[in-house]
Amino acid sequence: MVRAGLLGPVVNTGPHRYHAVWPDREGVEWSAEFTTEREAVACVAAEAVGGMRFHDVRRAYATWLVTDGVPINLVQRVMGHEQASTTLDRYTHTPAGYAARILDAFTLPADDLLTPDRATPSESALDEGEEGL
Repeated sequence: MVRAGLLGPVVNTGPHRYHAVWPDREGVEWSAEFTTEREAVACVAAEAVGGMRFHDVRRAYATWLVTDGVPINLVQRVMGHEQASTTLDRYTHTPAGYAARILDAFTLPADDLLTPDRATPSESALDEGEEGL
């Protein structure tokens, strides 16, 4: 997250010199000098407001995919997990509004659930263009 510039910059200011900058909860900007980039990045990641980590973004991404209806086996593959249970148990969280989505599933008429979203061609239209089958 730091290297992506989302928490605060780390700038190489010379040989073995890295300047790190990060905001605190009140918006006050802090900075420090370090001898290695690794130390500077670790400091910004730990001290920046919210302490957002790359892992937090992974969890949000998995939750968004599942919430948007992507099959869990595909989310599992994208996340690089060996088992879908890892994806579900550790990486997805209950989204806001989940109760309304569940209620909608039970209140929609059954024929709405079974009706395809797109029109299917009639049998006669298929027969006209499919000679010799």
